[in-house]
Amino acid sequence: MDTKSNVDEIQDVVIRFSGDSGDGMQLTGSLFSDTAVFSGNDIVTFPDYPAEIRAPQGTVGGVSGFQVHVGSSKVLTAGDFADVLVAMNPAALKANAKWVKSGGTIIFDKTSFTEKNLQKAGYIKDPIKEDKLEDFKIIEAPISEFTKNTLENSDLDNKSILRCKNMFALGIVCWLYNKKLDVAEEFLQNKFKKKPQIVDANKRVLEAGLNYAETIQAVERHIIAPAKIEKGTYRNINGNLATSWGFLAASEKSNLELFIGSYPITPATDILQDLALRKDLGVKSFQAEDELAAVCSTIGASFAGDLAITSTSGPGLALKTEGIGLAVMSELPIVIIDVQRGGPSTGLPTKTEQADLFQALYGRNGESPVVVIAASTPSNCFNFAFEASKIALEHMTPVILLTDGYLAHGTEPWKIPSMKDFPEIHPPIAKEGEEYIPYKRDEKTLVRKWAIPGTKGLEHTLGGLEKDETGSISYDPENHEVMCKLREEKVKRVENYIPELKIEGNKDADILLVGWGGTYGQLATATNEINKEGKKVALAHFNYINPLPKNTAEVLSKFKKIIVCELNMGQFVNYLRIKFPEFKYDQYNKIQGLPFTVVELKDNVYKILEDK
Repeated sequence: MDTKSNVDEIQDVVIRFSGDSGDGMQLTGSLFSDTAVFSGNDIVTFPDYPAEIRAPQGTVGGVSGFQVHVGSSKVLTAGDFADVLVAMNPAALKANAKWVKSGGTIIFDKTSFTEKNLQKAGYIKDPIKEDKLEDFKIIEAPISEFTKNTLENSDLDNKSILRCKNMFALGIVCWLYNKKLDVAEEFLQNKFKKKPQIVDANKRVLEAGLNYAETIQAVERHIIAPAKIEKGTYRNINGNLATSWGFLAASEKSNLELFIGSYPITPATDILQDLALRKDLGVKSFQAEDELAAVCSTIGASFAGDLAITSTSGPGLALKTEGIGLAVMSELPIVIIDVQRGGPSTGLPTKTEQADLFQALYGRNGESPVVVIAASTPSNCFNFAFEASKIALEHMTPVILLTDGYLAHGTEPWKIPSMKDFPEIHPPIAKEGEEYIPYKRDEKTLVRKWAIPGTKGLEHTLGGLEKDETGSISYDPENHEVMCKLREEKVKRVENYIPELKIEGNKDADILLVGWGGTYGQLATATNEINKEGKKVALAHFNYINPLPKNTAEVLSKFKKIIVCELNMGQFVNYLRIKFPEFKYDQYNKIQGLPFTVVELKDNVYKILEDK
């Protein structure tokens, strides 16, 4: 494609694709995202799934969305509001019109806007007037009709023909932003290589969509210049896949086989599925009959000498608590990945939340300390899966790794690292011939040795009853208190092996924004924009939660106002109040199953600045 003078250059754009679950919006969004990445842009995506597997067609509850933020510089969020909305039916328009910027572009499939479909979506007759969209740029594209026309001479049945309509929408958007079709066409060629008729049909519809947009030229075209990024080999990656690969890297660096024992649960299932595919790398995967069996199989694999992990979400973490307590008591290294979702109970299973923090910190009987860390971007899920494994193995403790639905399914470009840049992992494995006492500890770390079953001379027992140093069952009150304190102190001493907390933004500011986990992109963007607008604000974002970084109190003491922002009712801020009661904290919370918007974060900061 060309870049003629009538194509305006812009810095970034936010596009939202939406339609029924069967309309292929996730695929359409992914293909446009990949096209943008291959043309050198930076991106962040936000897939938004309905909770129902198959909600009634044409209803608002069944709308599936995919938002992508494409930029010519570093992008940290999927964007607050869309510049362009693609709506494949009235329900998609009804669900998403409020997320389009004032004066933005709305492209909808005119063919699907029948009286019946309008009523299903809750409209009376005219959605443009009813949703007050007169000031928006509206493109009424007969997508379904033109898809049928394009393929009228094919041998495909009507249902198969209509499945191609998402490619028509993709063609329109590719024309609007001067993107080539070759990435999408290559994907189609590989995806359906055994079905050349399907490949041909989708390619024809894709080109028809581009030609339609070029013919009507209803809105101006734009080009987004390539972003200046560090040289290297990149791929687009989501948080669940990055998490899976982080564990593979840890397996390599620890020279231990990787075992995953999990029970499928939204939105964590992909981790089990991704790792089950890696038998070529020695992964042993076990789909358990329930969450209890999953965590117990993980404990068994750890006892046998594997890097052992289990993946779940909030309801599953609740069921795993007794097993995690057993791992605490026996001091075996396991990693529990909790991909947080809206709760309680089944709650909002496809939506994001940060409300499992207290469960991760305290959700076990007795004094049962574990290390808790949290990833903050889709790509650094790789790093924190590796880090969780390293801490678990070298400190002989369970580690809970918190991600969330936003990170799990969101994507961004990831520079594929070299394994030589990652440290070796050194589990404290007892060697044959050495004296072995099950709970004899290293004086510096308080870590006990790991005796692998089958090693001559290291026969021993472990279990859920309290033990003394020799591994013998002990009901002695003083010994129990000593062992509880040792386990707590062992976790606390992990603070000596994690990085200190960093301050971003303006270090001379009076206001400090505080966040943790998957809210980093929104908080960092808000911080940057506020500082560019002439106000001073700093950001401290936490990845290590138990233990906290050693300099946490020092960082907090530098600021007059501390605003803790999280997607729950205030769990981390109350944790800070327990740990550091000498400071006063403000808080900003959201529990809608949605990530923060940058706009709402900035509005909150400005209100506090004005209030002083």
